[in-house]
Amino acid sequence: MWLLLTMASLISVLGTTHGFFGKLNPGSPEVTMNISQMITYWGYPNEEYDVVTEDGYILEVNRIPYGKNNSGNTDAGYDVWLGNSRGNTWARRNLYYSPDSVEFWAFSFDEMAKYDLPATIDFIIKKTGQKQLHYVGHSQGTTIGFIAFSTNPSLAKRIKTFYALAPVATVKYTESLINKLRFVPEFLFKIIFGNKMFLPHNFFDQFLATEVCSRQTLDLLCSNALFIICGFDSKNFNASRLDVYVSHNPAGTSVQNMLHWTQAIKSGEFQAYDWGSPVQNRMHYNQSQPPYYNVTAMTVPIAVWSGGKDLLADPQDVGLLLPKLPDLTYHKEIPFYNHLDFIWAMDAPQEVYNEIVSMISEDKK
Repeated sequence: MWLLLTMASLISVLGTTHGFFGKLNPGSPEVTMNISQMITYWGYPNEEYDVVTEDGYILEVNRIPYGKNNSGNTDAGYDVWLGNSRGNTWARRNLYYSPDSVEFWAFSFDEMAKYDLPATIDFIIKKTGQKQLHYVGHSQGTTIGFIAFSTNPSLAKRIKTFYALAPVATVKYTESLINKLRFVPEFLFKIIFGNKMFLPHNFFDQFLATEVCSRQTLDLLCSNALFIICGFDSKNFNASRLDVYVSHNPAGTSVQNMLHWTQAIKSGEFQAYDWGSPVQNRMHYNQSQPPYYNVTAMTVPIAVWSGGKDLLADPQDVGLLLPKLPDLTYHKEIPFYNHLDFIWAMDAPQEVYNEIVSMISEDKK
């Protein structure tokens, strides 16, 4: 983390030297767009909804109901819904709390699994009239899927297949830079990062995207800063879209969520958030220790794609996870993939997406 912050500071300094370090490339208009605008920009139909969770968080959800309108296009044509978890750029509203309050940020991936995912799935089911959905998750999106579908049987019945990209349950063996945060005591962690939002997307990110990362000579520096936590595959990365990636990432989460991940690294267990004392844990869980999440209780059919060079979803952790999945229908390890290749690699359609579409098509028969 310190290296990341140092690199970001260095880039900021370099970027202010009046163009000395390279010609400014034309920036993508997507840098300043929201999700709806980006969907429309690429020629897809878009619908935007607000989903309200049981505890009052308002999540923006986007829908692409069918493929592109132009007749020459060969889109698969599925009804695609894009969800959000509390605290990111597109889910920063609550019926009761302001995002300026500590109370708003008192959550981790526990609440995302308990409230956000069920509310989103319920909304989609009611809107479409479908009995079951296909769920595609990446990274923490798989984490909340593992929790929700193993602890909420009625929700699990609504999932036809779970497609897990770079799955994360335990993080005992992670070699990501986030591993170093486990050495920071909780009180010091909160002194450094506060007790609200962790790594918000703000003006500084926009500045990096538009004024620094679009300068040809600094592309490598920016990509290293962006990928230092998750790994970087220079041969499989579309550098022309770097400004778009930096302008929208990181999207922000809570400090408590990051503390939860450091707890998971320390313990090596897939476990609920430790509130810091037996008394507080009893208040939340009716027991002195946080409960463990048991993925063996998840009966949803699951297909998994993992990366051989994934620093965050380490192959050793994935190796521990796979035998615990009761209905593992498919697993593919891509030897050269890191954590973000699953969403940004130039060959992701060939390595991952086309297989998912084929599997969904087979399910329809």
